[in-house]
Amino acid sequence: MSANKPDENPLQPPWLNAPPVEEYPFEESHDLRVGPKLHPALDGLLPYVGVWRGRGRGGFPTIEDFDFAQEIRISHDGRPFLLYESRAWILDEQSRPVRPAGREVGWWRPVLSGDRATDELEALMMSPTGIMELYIGKRSGTQIEFATDAVVRTSTAKEVTAGARLFGIVEGALLYAQEMAGMGQPLSPHLSARLIRVAG
Repeated sequence: MSANKPDENPLQPPWLNAPPVEEYPFEESHDLRVGPKLHPALDGLLPYVGVWRGRGRGGFPTIEDFDFAQEIRISHDGRPFLLYESRAWILDEQSRPVRPAGREVGWWRPVLSGDRATDELEALMMSPTGIMELYIGKRSGTQIEFATDAVVRTSTAKEVTAGARLFGIVEGALLYAQEMAGMGQPLSPHLSARLIRVAG
């Protein structure tokens, strides 16, 4: 048995004092022309991959209606799921930016039967306001319909109890409508938007 060097502690893991690593070595892409090959299970979701920007309208029974702009990035890294990232900002009557609005990050993944994707989907969506939603959905052509299976909130988050989302690719644009239940209100329209592909 060899003796330990003076500066080594056998009880410490080897990574504890290791130097920093290089940047993330695996590609993620929202452009199907470059980067890793799209996983075959995602073929039905291929039209959604890209960077989308557009405008929408929001509201809820407990708040005033508002106009917003939004960017959605949908990318992949070669594995059988999509990364969904969204950031929005409020617009005034002249379509000028007023302030940042909702942000979300999530993952969409097809339900597999053996090695093949079915039309059923699972999605996990999270916001920095302390809300995490688990959606179960189904794809029909270029349309996806999601409904919440569970909503988890932190103690400081607003009360959200259920949600539904409808996505579709219509004449090359990404359209969606989102409903929400919470704050004593039943499932009600909350957000809708039309976004144009700007990359990917």
